[in-house]
Amino acid sequence: MNLNIKKYFALTRASIITSLSFRLSTLIMIFGNLLYLLVVYFLWKAIYASAGTDTVNGMTFNDTLIYLVLATALFTFMEMYIVWEIGRNIQSGQIVLDLIKPMDYRQYVFWSYAGELITHFVFTFLPTFIVVSIVTHGAIPMSWNLLWFILSVFLAVSINNSIDYFVGGICLYTESIWGINIMKQVLVTLLSGATIPIAFFPEPFKTVVMYLPFQSIYNTPLLILLGKSGDTMETLSMIGVQAFWVVVMALISRGFWRLSIRQITVNGG
Repeated sequence: MNLNIKKYFALTRASIITSLSFRLSTLIMIFGNLLYLLVVYFLWKAIYASAGTDTVNGMTFNDTLIYLVLATALFTFMEMYIVWEIGRNIQSGQIVLDLIKPMDYRQYVFWSYAGELITHFVFTFLPTFIVVSIVTHGAIPMSWNLLWFILSVFLAVSINNSIDYFVGGICLYTESIWGINIMKQVLVTLLSGATIPIAFFPEPFKTVVMYLPFQSIYNTPLLILLGKSGDTMETLSMIGVQAFWVVVMALISRGFWRLSIRQITVNGG
């Protein structure tokens, strides 16, 4: 076990060093997020102005803006782009060499990208969280919700990772990644509440979404962080749902991946 931990730590350390080497890329990403948030601000400002009321679907304009700002920061922090990595490895043939390494391929890729999670947390999510907390004068509770939020994020990362591997398995059949991954990102960000709070979904659609794993990726951690998850029992219930999807999606993605790697073909010998 100690040897495995050393392997994982080495991969994570290398990933952190690589992430810090591309500082311009990080700055461009931050600038792009700021532009996106500017668009979000004016869009929702117009939506609330046209609604003619301060509260829509139980959320004020400030509630919605805080939710979406943190959702954007959380997406930047949690998104690992593993599907792109799998797709490139399939097209180059590198995946054959990775599969014969003395480490589970899924673990290898995850820990190789874990450093990006750490750097994005430090340079993107944490500053955003601090700024929002200061600007909103305590709109984010500073209590046990922070600890529950950390646990919820760990579970959300696991679910997101399993979805990436399921989609990566599809790429083994199609040998194409762009269209499939774009569709995956659109579905996940929409159905998880990252682009539109789930509270704004029409009731029948909202009910269906709450039975899917996607809402556990962004909506659940955000509700817990913002103190909207209710009392401790309700919070534990939400985390329990996340834990359920962690197990289910891990089983589905691993089973589908093992089935899919039989389809590997490398063109050009």
